[in-house]
Amino acid sequence: MNRLEWFLAMRYLRTRRREGFISVIAIFSLLGIMLGVATLIVVLSVMNGFRAELFDRILGVTGDLRIQGTTATIDNTPSLWTRSVSGIEGLDRATPILESQLLISSSVGSSGVLLRGIAPRDLQKNPKIAEALGATFSVESFVESGGVAIGTRLAHSLGVRPGDAVRLLSPAGRSTAFGTVPIVKEYLVHSIFDFGQYEYDSSFVFISLAEAQQLLGLKNQISYVEFATANPDVAPQITQELSGELPTGLRAISWQQINGSFYEALQTERNVMALILTMIIMVAAFNIVSGQIMLVRDKIKAIAILRSMGVTRQSIVRIFLISGATIGVIGTVLGILLGTLFANNIDGIRLFLQAVLGTELFQAEIYYLSRLPARVVFGEVVVISLMALALTFIAA
Repeated sequence: MNRLEWFLAMRYLRTRRREGFISVIAIFSLLGIMLGVATLIVVLSVMNGFRAELFDRILGVTGDLRIQGTTATIDNTPSLWTRSVSGIEGLDRATPILESQLLISSSVGSSGVLLRGIAPRDLQKNPKIAEALGATFSVESFVESGGVAIGTRLAHSLGVRPGDAVRLLSPAGRSTAFGTVPIVKEYLVHSIFDFGQYEYDSSFVFISLAEAQQLLGLKNQISYVEFATANPDVAPQITQELSGELPTGLRAISWQQINGSFYEALQTERNVMALILTMIIMVAAFNIVSGQIMLVRDKIKAIAILRSMGVTRQSIVRIFLISGATIGVIGTVLGILLGTLFANNIDGIRLFLQAVLGTELFQAEIYYLSRLPARVVFGEVVVISLMALALTFIAA
């Protein structure tokens, strides 16, 4: 492409007053591509951030895979599973857990909760739980007090603080002369944790494993054993390896199986949103087609003069190709800048809009997270940019 082609292409982009309608179409094409690229980057970044944040918190608390029995509980005997997992690479941090749904109450109110009995030393071994409990949490103090740790939202709904008493009502009742009576026991709130995830902060209660077994009337029993892995994505392969090693009555389940429907729903939603938003770029590309058709028809006399001066047909084609493609390139570059800037400041923009509109735009009760996350992936930005440029080049 020589200097004459570039000169004429740039000149045709700066249309005169009588060609104002063509200029309007070009501007709208540029804006359409810019907004399409920006929107696609923002939406995919938010969904990436949402998925990463959500599963990071889920896996940080619940583990990457678990070994559980075919019945409700199994014996807390390490020899049952240690022999099976000893030859498996990538497994780390075995955590026996006793889990049950209970009712917790205070002088202010009551709520259904998920009790997780866990050895106090394992609480601090788990980095996510240790971070949520805070630096002031002490294992020795937690064991001595025989208390419980509850989430911030649950503490707020019950109106309790550290040192206050709560009552736990267990469905595993004890037999009396008057029939089966539920077990009710009072505990002191030792710690209040904050995971930043609504489900955990409003319904989880941590208690020592020994206390949980006593409350539920289950001696040396646990619900399952959780394991962390070096890479959560390989959990399904490790689960398959374990399936042939575990003794009868035990089975391995990966985090993808535990959260299967949720995981698939997020993935499907992300793919559908990407497809729908790509249509915006395609519509903008069609605007380039209509704009180029009108520009060519308007420049018929100029084309005739250029041809008579010896300019080749291929050179004429390149002139209009440059003018059309320039719209796409500028729109794509501006879209990348706008999209990445918006995505990197999405939570600040949300807080600003909430203050202006006076309404909550991102409810933790619905989205499980207390803030709006975003994660810009360089590879995705490159793919979006190449797709937008390819569509605009084809249209031009």
